[in-house]
Amino acid sequence: MFHVEHTQSEFDRSEETPEMAAQIKAVFGDREGLARSYHASLATDGVERGLIGPREVTRLWERHLLNCAVVAELIPAGASVVDVGSGAGLPGIPLAIARPDLKVCLVEPLLRRTVYLVEIVDALGVEVQVVRGRAEQPGVVKEAGGADFVTSRAVAPLEKLARWSLPLIHDGGVMLALKGSTAEDEIARDAKALERLGARNVTVLRCGEGVVGSPTIVVRAERRVSAKRAAKVLHPR
Repeated sequence: MFHVEHTQSEFDRSEETPEMAAQIKAVFGDREGLARSYHASLATDGVERGLIGPREVTRLWERHLLNCAVVAELIPAGASVVDVGSGAGLPGIPLAIARPDLKVCLVEPLLRRTVYLVEIVDALGVEVQVVRGRAEQPGVVKEAGGADFVTSRAVAPLEKLARWSLPLIHDGGVMLALKGSTAEDEIARDAKALERLGARNVTVLRCGEGVVGSPTIVVRAERRVSAKRAAKVLHPR
C-alpha cells in the first residue's frame, strides 16, 4: 500500500502552463488536489508498474486525466457508472474525482492492474468499487451490471466493445466509448452489428469544448428497451 500526498509534484510542473492550470481548475474544481495526487501516482508508480508508458508522463493531463474527466458532462447527477477495461483507472477515476456524486465501478481483468486500482482508490479516499474480471463474464455482469452508464477507453473495436458493454447497463442505459478521429468510420462499419446487439441512437459527441484544448470524442449509444420492459412502462400494474 502506498500513500499519496495532496501536493503539486515535479511531474505536474513538467508539463503545466498557465492555460493547463486553468483547465485543471475548471474541470476538477475544489477536488484539484485529488487530481494532482492521482497524476503524481501515474507519473511514478504507474510507470514503474507498467500501467503508463514513460513517454506519456509529460502529457498525462491533456491526453489522460482531462481527456477522461470532461466526459462527466454527459452523465447526470447520481448516476451509476461501470468502467470497462479500466487499466490504470481511466476514465473511471478522473470521473470519480471530478464528480463525487457518481457511483463508479472499475472492471479490469489483470491482477497487477486491479491491485494498483485498489491501492490508489484507497489512497485517494474516493468512493469507487473495483471488480476483477472480464466484462463479459457472468460473475462480473452479476456484480457490476444494471448500471446507468458504461464507459471505456482504448479497449476494443466498437462492435466488440458493444458486445461487452451493453449487458452491463439496464435497458435504456447509455454506453460512452472514448474514441479517436475515426469514430464516425467505426459506426458506419459496425452499424449492422450494433443494431443486432441492441444499440440505438448511436452518435458521436465532443466533450470539453471551450474548456480543454482538445475535446474528447465519444461514441454514445443507448441500450434498446426490451419489449417486456416497454410493456411494463406503458401498462404498469
